[in-house]
Amino acid sequence: MTTTNTAPTTTTRAKKVVADATVETTAAVKDAAETTVAAAQDAVTKNYEQAVALTKEQVEKASKKAFQAYEELTSFNKETVDALVLSSTVLAKGLENLSKSFVAYAQSSLESSVSATKALLAVKTLREAVDLQSEFAKASFDTLISEATKTSELSVKLANEAIEPISARVNAVVTKFGKPRLAA
Repeated sequence: MTTTNTAPTTTTRAKKVVADATVETTAAVKDAAETTVAAAQDAVTKNYEQAVALTKEQVEKASKKAFQAYEELTSFNKETVDALVLSSTVLAKGLENLSKSFVAYAQSSLESSVSATKALLAVKTLREAVDLQSEFAKASFDTLISEATKTSELSVKLANEAIEPISARVNAVVTKFGKPRLAA
């Protein structure tokens, strides 16, 4: 009866593989968020240096405008970073949900395989074995298609939700910087 002893080990291994994949995915999302934040900070630093150079050239006239522009830019960049963080958070949560869904499917599939194997061992005729195997194969295929469809729908939904904050910021950039500025 080694079959019953291997099933919990296989389930444990499957859970560990999925848990490891979840940890790796979360780490990748965290790294992507940190990279994005660093890039945004670099952009803020470059814009700050430009503001300082402009202030040196036109001390009296431009100092008031430079500080005003800097405050707008800082606020604007903060909103952009907030959008990126929100997008990353949505992505991380969605990947966690996808991982949980995958774990549930893997566990269900394993349980159904064990159940089918037990039933197969109890058959008395070849015809019963063929019928049982056919039913199991059909049920497994139907479940696989159902899970693939569900995962696909969840992935599309996640992508749309994760890109939404970034899309809103792109629209804000186009609106803010797409207008011609009047000379002061």
